[in-house]
Amino acid sequence: MQARPPLIALLAIIVTLTAWPASAQDKGSVDPKPLPPLEHPDDPDTPAKQLFARKPLPAALPTKVIGTYNRGCLAGAEPMPINGDAWQVMRLSRNRNWGHPQLIALLKRLAAKAHKDAGWPGILVGDISQPRGGPALSGHASHQIGLDADIWLTPMPDHRLSREEREETSAVMMVREDRLDVDPRVFTPGHLAVIRDAAREPAVQRIFVNAAIKKALCRDAKGDRSWLRKVRPWWGHDYHFHIRITCPPGDKECHGQKEQEGGDGCSAADLAFWFQDSVLHPPPPKEPPKPVPPITMAQLPPECRAVLHAPDAKTNAGMANGIGITKAGNIR
Repeated sequence: MQARPPLIALLAIIVTLTAWPASAQDKGSVDPKPLPPLEHPDDPDTPAKQLFARKPLPAALPTKVIGTYNRGCLAGAEPMPINGDAWQVMRLSRNRNWGHPQLIALLKRLAAKAHKDAGWPGILVGDISQPRGGPALSGHASHQIGLDADIWLTPMPDHRLSREEREETSAVMMVREDRLDVDPRVFTPGHLAVIRDAAREPAVQRIFVNAAIKKALCRDAKGDRSWLRKVRPWWGHDYHFHIRITCPPGDKECHGQKEQEGGDGCSAADLAFWFQDSVLHPPPPKEPPKPVPPITMAQLPPECRAVLHAPDAKTNAGMANGIGITKAGNIR
């Protein structure tokens, strides 16, 4: 049976997490402006997200994962090219199409499988990580070490998207208005095939989906159902699914999660929690929650300072994804 958050902490968790899918839908900009210089970048109270967001290219260091999914950084990141035979990257203005080479290779394999098994033209890739990982200015608590990736549940169109389409198109909502099940008008067997292909990748540790999608997968999966163990319900994730891979072998500074225990997570007891009215429609808090202080460099692993201050990688990585990245961090 999958562990469930205690009800006493429910509101706090929801406040923290419900911004994720909304920000995944936020439109980008076809003309993003560079972030202004920080007045006091060495101030210990400066949020780490402000520092990492101002690094447009990876660190000129060997590839290494440092820390945890929600508190760490990445050296030697590789870009996911913005166009492939069976994929396109969305929201280019965010400059978050960077990840560990093993994750980038996995996403390319998944794109080919989506074309073959689901009949999709390909996949739309959302956020992976920043060039040096670390906390992002918006949208995620995780995605800090290049081992997380968001895949839109909207199949890739059969044409090359324009820059405007990549910044302004919204993913399709897969969950019914009452939140109790998927919308059968848009959720298809192809969605099951793509999520199953991702879960069957040996390096994938978890896949996060909306609880209604997990319910549909449990109902419709046939044959070998062992892959369902990796698919976990979590708030949001009704427009996209979130892939998380394990720490790469040999990366001793990478601290992952325990393997998912229990069965396939499809029992009535496993799913019941997520469909309680108090979970689907939580009452507003009596008092506004206190904002969570942003993470500072002192709260990240010490090695992240070297990643942050390393020279830019002296390769053509900035152009490898097909977009120009200025030294100010602007994408043109």
